Amino acid sequence: MSATSSAGAAGGAPITLVRGASWIVAWDEEQNRHVYRRNGDVAFAGGRLLQAGGRFAGEAADVIDGRGRMVMPGLVNVHAHSADEAMTKGLFEDVGTPALHGNQLYTYSQLLEDDPEALAPCTRVTLGGLLLSGVTTVVDLSVPYEGWIGELAASGMRVVAGPLFREARWRAHGWHRLDYEWDEAAGQRAFERALAVLDEAAADPSGRLSGILAPSQADTCSPGLLREVQGEARRRGLKVTLHAAQTMSELDEMLRRHGLGTVAWLEREGLLTPDLILGHGIYLDHHPRLRLRTAEDLGRLAAHGTGVAHCPVTFARTGMTLDSLGRYLRAGVKVGIGTDTWPYDMLEELRQAILCARITSGDVFDVSTGEAFHAATAGGADLLGRLDLGRLAPGACADLVLVDLEDPAMRPLHDPLRSLVHAAAGRAVRDVFVAGRRVVREGRLTSIDLPAAAAALEAAQRRAIARIPGRDPWGRGLEEIAPRALPMD
Repeated sequence: MSATSSAGAAGGAPITLVRGASWIVAWDEEQNRHVYRRNGDVAFAGGRLLQAGGRFAGEAADVIDGRGRMVMPGLVNVHAHSADEAMTKGLFEDVGTPALHGNQLYTYSQLLEDDPEALAPCTRVTLGGLLLSGVTTVVDLSVPYEGWIGELAASGMRVVAGPLFREARWRAHGWHRLDYEWDEAAGQRAFERALAVLDEAAADPSGRLSGILAPSQADTCSPGLLREVQGEARRRGLKVTLHAAQTMSELDEMLRRHGLGTVAWLEREGLLTPDLILGHGIYLDHHPRLRLRTAEDLGRLAAHGTGVAHCPVTFARTGMTLDSLGRYLRAGVKVGIGTDTWPYDMLEELRQAILCARITSGDVFDVSTGEAFHAATAGGADLLGRLDLGRLAPGACADLVLVDLEDPAMRPLHDPLRSLVHAAAGRAVRDVFVAGRRVVREGRLTSIDLPAAAAALEAAQRRAIARIPGRDPWGRGLEEIAPRALPMD
């Protein structure tokens, strides 16, 4: 697909040109939205876009044949956990804890013992999968480990590092009650470590790393710590992200402690701000599962400019949905899309966001493909305060994706975004550029050895499974806790 012509320059940097792309998802500044353009050129140099559409008049050092390709902005994943979630794949999809509203978060995932040798492979598998589905920017929320920042830089992605910290740990008591073990001093030490890790990310020479302050959960952090985080964020000019209103168990605890739901409590404490992104934000006071009889939380979020990172797949696995994506958008709430856990295909996540919204609302018109795509690109970038991401426009970052329009899953082709989101997903992604550097070439990663990482992760999962009986309160093994999908013959 590539050919080389004479070199050109933009401020001395060589120009890369996608010549004659069949479709371009370009950004229209006047309309403040994505638009389709046909049979045009996309040019970039020095990590920045020069042109998206029309005929490029200059010369380029590298020319890519755009026939049969759609060029679109890189996806912005506003919520993912790279260091541990991949360990649970294939284990607990069919189980939950009924007394804790069916959630598996507090019980089963705690059975997998921390394994230092698994951390880097987890990160590589996660980031590699995201790149292959067209993600160019990710907010990575992980407990920091030695070498984490190096792994993020080596991936070739644009990463907003969110080192997690908290003051309380969850303890599931007898699988029917959630307890909290508080250690404020340990939380303060973890916060200080997180700040040091953010300094490391900011100093990384790649220029692709930045930071976000990430206290883990609203129910595991005190108001004092959250206010300290808020002050530090203002001093550093950073955003804050916080898991909040993510489960019914959390809501039960917040009502027990404060007599308020999580969003109302955050507002009372002065913590709802335009710089805050709520992780998940499912159980707001209008949600039909709640015993609350008010519907004020959406208005609170919209009034304060507080955003929501919507991650539908992981919650849909346990029967939970946002109510609904379209309702949040119509209320004026800023929403971005995240994957949270696997399958690490952002386009599959986007499809699920649409389907969950329509099923929950009972309305095919609740959210359109274009609206969901906006949330996964410019919407997520806006949450991060990065108006140069998630859009193809002159001056924006050269983070872009080439989609194969001739892939069978894309055909017959009438509306390429609908075909991509509702049918093809990551299978049709061929090339991915981050800051002008090609990190996926013809469907293969150039920055991560994914087969080696997957093999190392699989070995780590086997070690973790072998240790489960020693961590389970009743000494059960995995086969008793979560039998395989089919019996062994």
